Amino acid sequence: MIVKIDLRSDTKTLPSDLMRKAMANAQVGDDVAGEDPTVNALEARAAELLGKEAALFVTSGTQGNLVSVLAHTQPGQKIIFEQDAHIFHYERGGLARIAGLLAHPLPGHHGAMDPADVEEAIWPQEAHRAPTGLIALENTHNRAGGTCLSVEQTEAVCEVAHRHGVPVHIDGARIFDAAVALEVPACQLAAPADSITFCLSKSLGAPVGSLVCGSGEFIARAREFRKILGGGMRQAGIIAAAGLVALEHELPRLHEDHEKARQIAETLQELPGVHLDITTVQTNMVRFELRREDMSAQELCARLADYGINAIAQDGTRIRFVTHRDISFADAERVCTALREVLASD
Repeated sequence: MIVKIDLRSDTKTLPSDLMRKAMANAQVGDDVAGEDPTVNALEARAAELLGKEAALFVTSGTQGNLVSVLAHTQPGQKIIFEQDAHIFHYERGGLARIAGLLAHPLPGHHGAMDPADVEEAIWPQEAHRAPTGLIALENTHNRAGGTCLSVEQTEAVCEVAHRHGVPVHIDGARIFDAAVALEVPACQLAAPADSITFCLSKSLGAPVGSLVCGSGEFIARAREFRKILGGGMRQAGIIAAAGLVALEHELPRLHEDHEKARQIAETLQELPGVHLDITTVQTNMVRFELRREDMSAQELCARLADYGINAIAQDGTRIRFVTHRDISFADAERVCTALREVLASD
């Protein structure tokens, strides 16, 4: 049987042996009461890495974003974000159904909004319009292909927001990938914003969990909303232990995932019928379009499955590959070889 190479997402990683050992041996307590020493250690480490006063362990990035939105806003306010933001496309409408917010998407370039557009979208306080409660950024940006927001880009949007008294939240699911690609500490990318979430279960390879980071006052409010959403976990140190291992051992190797993505992207660029903007391949994602008469994106994925490669089409032409810890450099080369054999012209 051919061993599967899973390019569908970095959420497909399995916990490492170090993670499993740490989980088995974790010291635990009641986290809802603040008594789990392993969760407390993870939250302290997350806050330190992101340069914030405090942090909160949550079940997922979606929950982390939602408790952050709830802690920052009031129902009936407006939230501004880039039009392809994860928080808008892939979080089941929680902004509207649970937070009661009006969505105001803005166009962007590689996931980055123009600060002038943001300022224009912040409506003045008056009787007829929803006041702006929050501006949300995404770094790295999923639908833009894993692109990064620089410190300067984040600062520019935050300056506009804060001048108008509006807080800024960063969906930083893969913020450490951005930090590695931009060669800056993650805390510098987070510094201009009022809050940030990051995921343990994506490029960091842990089995579950995310962190919300911000001021002590903000985290206290977020903790209340986590309880409302049913996110209070008891002896959660068992899963938090894997997160601590991820923060210690996975950060130094993230650049390898980026190198593997670049290797695959450069191969795709050479093949007929493939459209790929190589400038978007900045981290561990490769998004491309297949523009061929003889093969759809779904058919390409089916052909790759014969090589033991698991991929998924987003529609009839578009595919996203995501590299991660469980894909080796040899696996990346196997992907390149399969792509050449399937897509090379006769």
